[in-house]
Amino acid sequence: MSTSAAAETGFLRIEEIEGRGRGLVASQPLKAGQIVLRDSPILLYSAFPLINPSSSRPSTSNTYCAKCFRTLSSSSPSVVSCPSCSHFHVFCSQNCLSAALTSSHAPWVCQALSRLRDCSSLLLEQPMELQLQALFLVAAYHLSLVSLSQFQILLSLEGTPGARDSAAAHFLHSLISSLFPSPPVEGFSVELTAALLAKDKLNAFGLMEPFSSIDGGQRSVRAYGIYPNASFFNHDCLPNACRFDYVDTSPKHQNNTDIIIRMIHDVPQGREICLSYFPVNDNYASRQRRLMEDYGFTCHCDRCKVEVNWSDDDNDDLAEEEDEEEIDEVMDEDHHDQIMESSLGKGDADFPHAYFFVRYMCDRENCWGTLAPLPPKDEATPSDVMECNVCGNLKNDQVTDANGGEDQLSMDD
Repeated sequence: MSTSAAAETGFLRIEEIEGRGRGLVASQPLKAGQIVLRDSPILLYSAFPLINPSSSRPSTSNTYCAKCFRTLSSSSPSVVSCPSCSHFHVFCSQNCLSAALTSSHAPWVCQALSRLRDCSSLLLEQPMELQLQALFLVAAYHLSLVSLSQFQILLSLEGTPGARDSAAAHFLHSLISSLFPSPPVEGFSVELTAALLAKDKLNAFGLMEPFSSIDGGQRSVRAYGIYPNASFFNHDCLPNACRFDYVDTSPKHQNNTDIIIRMIHDVPQGREICLSYFPVNDNYASRQRRLMEDYGFTCHCDRCKVEVNWSDDDNDDLAEEEDEEEIDEVMDEDHHDQIMESSLGKGDADFPHAYFFVRYMCDRENCWGTLAPLPPKDEATPSDVMECNVCGNLKNDQVTDANGGEDQLSMDD
C-alpha cells in the first residue's frame, strides 16, 4: 500500500493545496475529540548523541529503553543490556531486547554504532547535529535491508536536499560507507544519502521526555521517528487537531510509540486538518524563524496575517498571558460566537485567536500544551473532559467550581 493510500482513511483524504503542497482534509464532518489517525513509525532512532562532547567519551544514555523508549526505572529488575555493546544500549525487558535484536538493534546495527563510537575524534570535530544524522542514516539504510517497501515509502515523503546541505551529506556518506561491507541498497550514493537527510529534516517527529514544571517546563527529545501518514499534516499556528503520544504507557500496551491525532474542535467536511509544529504560545517572530530554519517556509495562516502587523512586545505579552480585559470580553456570552468563528479563521480579524488561547491552551505552569477533548463515547455524546497533549492533565471543559475556578482532574481519576 502506498503512503498516500494509507494516509487516506474514512476521516481524511489527501489533496494538493495551493501554496502548501499535499495536505489532509476532512472527508466528512469531524467532531471534537475524534481520533482521525493512529500512526506507527517506520523507523525510530535515539535523540542522544553517540559521543558525549563534554568528556569525549561514548554517550551512555540509560534513561530510556533502546527499543520502545519507555523511561527506565533504576530499580526495575527487568532491565537488560545488549549482550554485544554492554552498557551502551539497555532495554526495559527481555522481550524488548529480543525484539530489538531482530529489528532496530540487529547485529549489523549494533556493530555499526560501535564503529561510529570508535570515530569519536572525527565526530567531535563536527556539529552535534551530525551525530544524530548519522544515527538516522544507520536506521534508514538498515530499513532498506529489512523492508525495501518501507524504505521506498521513506523516499516518497516530502523533502529535497539544499545546496548548503552538501558538505554534511558528503561527510556522512563517507562515514556510513565505511560501515557496510557492500552497498546496502541499489543506487547507494551521496545523492541518496542527501535525499534521506532531507526526508528526515522535514518529516521526523520528536518523542519528548516526560513533562516537568522544573526548569521552566523545558523538555528534550528522547527519540525521533518517521511517521509516514502523519507527515502529510501541514502546519497552522491555530491548529484544529493535535498530536498525542503515550510512550510511557504500561508495558502491557503494545505500540507505545504510535502517535494519535485527535480533533481539538468540530470541523466541517472539506476543511484542511492541521497541526502546530510547536507550542502555540510562541510569538510571531519566533514561529516564523523556527518554520524557516526547520522546515523552509514562511507561514501565512490567519493568525500570522494578523500578528505580522503587531510589535514584538505585543507578541511577547500575548504569548505569556492574555490581557484580563480581553479575556473577559472573550468569555462574555455576547462575544462567544463571534470569537469562536474568528478562531476558526472567520470573523473579526483584530484578535482572532483569543478564544483559542482561553479554551484550548493548558494553564498549568510552564506547560503551554494544547487541550483536546477525550474521544467521544458516541456521536451524540461528546466528552466534556479535556486532555493536555504535553503534561497529560485532564480538566472539565468550562465547568466552574464553587471557588470560581475550573475543576481539575488527575490522570488517576
